[in-house]
Amino acid sequence: TERDKMSGIVYASSWGAALVRISPYTFSAIGIAISIGVSVLGAAWGIYITGSSLIGAAIEAPRITSKNLISVIFCEAVAIYGVIVAIILQTKLESVPSSKMYDAESLRAGYAIFASGIIVGFANLVCGSVSSFSSSFLTVLVSGFPLSYMQPRSHFSCRLCVGIIGSSCALSDAQNSTLFVKILVIEIFGSALGLFGVIVGIIMSAQATWPTK
Repeated sequence: TERDKMSGIVYASSWGAALVRISPYTFSAIGIAISIGVSVLGAAWGIYITGSSLIGAAIEAPRITSKNLISVIFCEAVAIYGVIVAIILQTKLESVPSSKMYDAESLRAGYAIFASGIIVGFANLVCGSVSSFSSSFLTVLVSGFPLSYMQPRSHFSCRLCVGIIGSSCALSDAQNSTLFVKILVIEIFGSALGLFGVIVGIIMSAQATWPTK
């Protein structure tokens, strides 16, 4: 069969032969699942960290509740990115004759959709963590709490974002409510990271062309 011919090319590598024998539709389905699943995970993680910090800080400073809801919206947008790309990838699937299922073009299409899902999913995962760190940092500054209040709640996000956001530039202005807009701008740039993955993922999925004839 065509699958055996393709696997014969990579006989020296058992991993290569195994990958060639996997249906391209399997790779496509996994890519779509990763796109939406990991994106939702990033959004949920961001909302969890943002919400826990917001609820705790709002006990002493209720005024911060309404204005910090925008941080939850930024985290939710990450999940929307994943849903949009998953729908786009779903439309890329086409019926292929069984004789051409393991053609190079079919494998290329499956790998392209798989790679697109990974790019978008993990870009949004990191983007959600970035947004959650920014919003948690913003909540602490606006509420006037010491910075040690947020450290247990955003440990992983802090490790990801301390070099990106540059928290040292804001430590000197801690407990100053006028920093809301300034840190909000940082959060906007952090949430835009997910768009980079969406753009690259859409371009990657454009390479998925199936041999339908």
